[in-house]
Amino acid sequence: MHLTPREQERLTLFTAAELARRRLARGALLGAPDAIAYVCDEILEWAWDGVELDEIVRRAGELLTPDRLQPGVAAAVPAIQVEALFPHGSALVHVPQPFGPPGPGAPGSVRAAEGEIELAAGREHRVVTVHNSGHRAVWISSHFPLHQLNPAVRAETDLTGYRLAIPAGTAVRLGPGERRQVTVVAVGGRGGAA
Repeated sequence: MHLTPREQERLTLFTAAELARRRLARGALLGAPDAIAYVCDEILEWAWDGVELDEIVRRAGELLTPDRLQPGVAAAVPAIQVEALFPHGSALVHVPQPFGPPGPGAPGSVRAAEGEIELAAGREHRVVTVHNSGHRAVWISSHFPLHQLNPAVRAETDLTGYRLAIPAGTAVRLGPGERRQVTVVAVGGRGGAA
């Protein structure tokens, strides 16, 4: 049987999710990798079945509570993003706080220092207008190469070599028909790696 790389990734994710299900069935606590795999597997199946994006995000946030996870997992996983195949095509599913709020002082939580940190200091920043001409919301994650955006998202300028200037692991939601200004930043590293 010949499998594409995407199909191989899907089967790997399913295998990790099955491990999580076995652990849950015997009352074991999940670590971050198996908890993430479990939630992503459910998201992908709901998308395959044609469940609406907003409903998937709601359901995904209710799958696992912090008491089913090892200490620190909820704090270590502030969001989950997975590209899912819906009957209408692929879409990024962004689930904020998939395991609920970690609470102050939770193991693994991060306390920010006073002051502000400049994102991508020393790199070129630009403000551009983007427009979602489609009929469904589009999520754009922090390090996604903007020249590969969903074709429904249009920009006033060529965005090759840029990503959103937002904190790592976060995303911007563009609703259907929405037009907004965003700040983009030139990618860095060798070969344009962000």
